Parts: sequence; C-alpha cells; structure tokens
Amino acid sequence: MRKPGLRTHGWIFGSRAPTKLEPMTATPDAAAARARLLELIKELAVVRGKVILSSGAEADYYIDLRRITLHHEASRLVGQVMLSLLDDAGIDFECAGGLTMGADPVGTAVMHTAADAGRPVDAFVVRKAQKSYGMGRQVEGPSVEGRKVLVLEDTSTTGGSALTAVEGVRRAGGNVVAVAVIVDRDTGAKEKIEAEAGVPYLFAFGKDELGLN
Repeated sequence: MRKPGLRTHGWIFGSRAPTKLEPMTATPDAAAARARLLELIKELAVVRGKVILSSGAEADYYIDLRRITLHHEASRLVGQVMLSLLDDAGIDFECAGGLTMGADPVGTAVMHTAADAGRPVDAFVVRKAQKSYGMGRQVEGPSVEGRKVLVLEDTSTTGGSALTAVEGVRRAGGNVVAVAVIVDRDTGAKEKIEAEAGVPYLFAFGKDELGLN
C-alpha cells in the first residue's frame, strides 16, 4: 500500500539495492510533521482572491509558501516532510536546490534535516542567468559536477522555474535525479517537467488537501 503523502503520479519506483541513506519514513514523527505542516500551510500560506501569478496566469487564490519556508516552525517541518517524501520514493541525492529565490529556503531546510540525520547533503542556488563577472557561475554553492542532484521548488504553476534550474544544473555537470515541490497546483507543471526534463516529479501536498478544488 502506498504511504500517505507519496505522490509519484505515474512514476513507478521498483526495488533497489540498499544505500548508505537510511529512510526517515514510516515513523510517527514523520506523520506528525506532515500533519502539522499541512495545518500551517492552510493557516498561513493560502490567500484567497484574484491574483496574477508569475507565469502571467490569473487565479482566484495564491499560495504564498515563503510564509512557510521562512517561518520559524514550518521551515524545519518542510525539511522533514520533503526528505521523507523523497526517501519513500527511493530518490538518492547528494545536492538539493533550485532557482532563486523560491527554492532557496527549501534546499537549506532539506540540507539541515539531512545533517541532523547524519546524511551529507549540500544545498545550492541557481541564478536566473549565468553571471557575467567573477567566476561566471549560474549554480552557486558546492560543486554539483558529477553528483546526483535534486531540484526543488516551493510550488510550481507551469514548471518553468524548475526547468530553468534543471537546465542550469545540467550545464554545470550535475545529474538531475528528480524534481520535488511542497505544493502542486495541478496546473500542468508535472506533465511538462516529466516530459521535458525526463525525471520524476514529486510533491508533498496537492491543492485538494488545501481545500482548493
């Protein structure tokens, strides 16, 4: 039976050889963290009313996840929930991050949660464009070259930000193994990312769980 909260949407993850990473799932703490994070997202992040999204699309609600990823309690829960989600899916990665700035606190939350469990995961930041000065880098932080990389985002509407991050990481020599977001808006990001990036797309919460159907 699929564990609560695991959203793979058509991607089937079979058996795999044991790795050095021990799953954090199937514990009361993981379930409690997920339940509390959902509660906080509903309370703090869901804003109702007509808004224009970064994609240019109009919506009658807005999910402001920076109110979550930068919140003193919720940020720790983000790391716990996202790492548990990825462990459930069998995603093995060494670096986590995405396009600045929505992905930045998500990547650091995952990094710190992994560190608390004795797991060496580095975070990184992808600029929207490569620098024209200094070292001329687009991906900032410890090198991703030759490493298994998880691309993160807080939420995605069209998938554009995540795909920009995937492209930047691949140019820097990283091996992108998956894209994961906290909340999926069910607006086509999953289909676009899986088709164009060719990697699994996972999310912790769907808009149905937020009462946004």
